[in-house]
Amino acid sequence: QVQLVESGGGSVQAGGSLNLSCAASGRTFSSRAMAWFRQGTGKDREFVAAISWNGGNTYYADSLKGRFSISRDNVKKTVSLQMTALKVEDTAVYYCAAGWAALRSRTRYDYWGQGTQVTVSS
Repeated sequence: QVQLVESGGGSVQAGGSLNLSCAASGRTFSSRAMAWFRQGTGKDREFVAAISWNGGNTYYADSLKGRFSISRDNVKKTVSLQMTALKVEDTAVYYCAAGWAALRSRTRYDYWGQGTQVTVSS
């Protein structure tokens, strides 16, 4: 069992930065792959970034490479998403997810947080 709670969302102007955090509880966190997904209004939930259980491998949506960075701290049981050069189209609810492999498909993640809203204005 893994429980996930996101924080750090908010409103920012285009070009700004935000750092999202996901706090996890549960004994299996350090062996889990973690990911961030996002869902804009009226859109499907889409993959943002994933990180392997030990942080050794990271994966990003092609459109976000260079602007977003995922990291984790297995001692603190947290996963972070550093977002820079934000664009209006980055506006969405951002979700943290836990799975057994760092994959891009949301169906491979079995635990989800409640999400945190990110709003980017022009």
